[in-house]
Amino acid sequence: MTDNNITNDRLRMPAEWEPQSAVQLTWPHEATDWQPILAEITETYVTIAVEIVRRERLIIVAPNPEEVMERIRCGGASEEMTDRITTLSCPTNDTWARDHGFITLVGSDGELRLLDFRFNGWGDKFEATLDNAINRRMYESGIVDGEYEDHLDFVLEGGAIESDGRGTVFTTSGCLLAPNRNQPLALSEIETELKRRLHAHRIVWIDHGNLTGDDTDGHIDTLVRVAPDDTLLYVGCDDTSDEQYAGLQLMESQLRMLRTDAGRPFRLLRLPSPSPIYDDGERLPATYANFLVINGAVLCPTYSQPETDSKALRIIGEAFPGREIVPVDCRSIIRQHGSLHCCTMQYPMGDTRR
Repeated sequence: MTDNNITNDRLRMPAEWEPQSAVQLTWPHEATDWQPILAEITETYVTIAVEIVRRERLIIVAPNPEEVMERIRCGGASEEMTDRITTLSCPTNDTWARDHGFITLVGSDGELRLLDFRFNGWGDKFEATLDNAINRRMYESGIVDGEYEDHLDFVLEGGAIESDGRGTVFTTSGCLLAPNRNQPLALSEIETELKRRLHAHRIVWIDHGNLTGDDTDGHIDTLVRVAPDDTLLYVGCDDTSDEQYAGLQLMESQLRMLRTDAGRPFRLLRLPSPSPIYDDGERLPATYANFLVINGAVLCPTYSQPETDSKALRIIGEAFPGREIVPVDCRSIIRQHGSLHCCTMQYPMGDTRR
């Protein structure tokens, strides 16, 4: 963890719990890896979409938006709710809006900057050419408002960073130093780039913890999440036989050593680990940290594990008092190695045209 004065007082990366104008979903279709379970994952996406449009606008990117809208209507969205949906017809490789979507900065004067970073399928693991072009298509279509900034010379996924809204950005060394991201840049050079591009004054590096089956090399949003009042929610593990135990214990020890800008310990809320979930013998990266904060609510992943699910929902509720805590069954999403937060990207208030 380091600190310097590269910050820009006028621009900042807002915290997720600040007022939002919209959330983006990039919709599953038969040409994606979802094809074997398309009906199941579509049902999950409909659930997420309906919960979002009850509270704010929704942007849907899909090659077949008319079909998607019909599914959402059949899923319980009223006409008033569907009026809050904007669609973009666009070819896509996959559906992980968190990682190919715009990262938005806000200014003290209401200015908005839409930062378009390069998405390369988490280090060239998967084809991502179509997904990497979505942001430009959205901007040119007029769906999003703000000043476009081209950062396509730098690989950065939205799931790799968390902001407290006050100039501190959290990330993981496991992800940003992984192969085929931004080599040959060293950690110090990547930190300088993050500060410059995100107008941050402080980067907090988490050096431990990784979920088995995670294709992202350890995104922060699967492990540690930022909440109001200097609160960090993080994944814990008590099972010494679990292959994730050692790394999560080291991560917990590191979090206890961290200090806020004011020099105080963070308020730490420990989330449980779900019991291991397997698909064809492969462990899936289930995590309760992958929740989505929206206007007035938090959408929280659950995994049909009543006792553990309930405990996680209660702890997340402690971090976000006054918001409705909404469980969403994410057993379908983790079959493609992500969860609820990975599917979505929020836009700060005023960013999306009404």
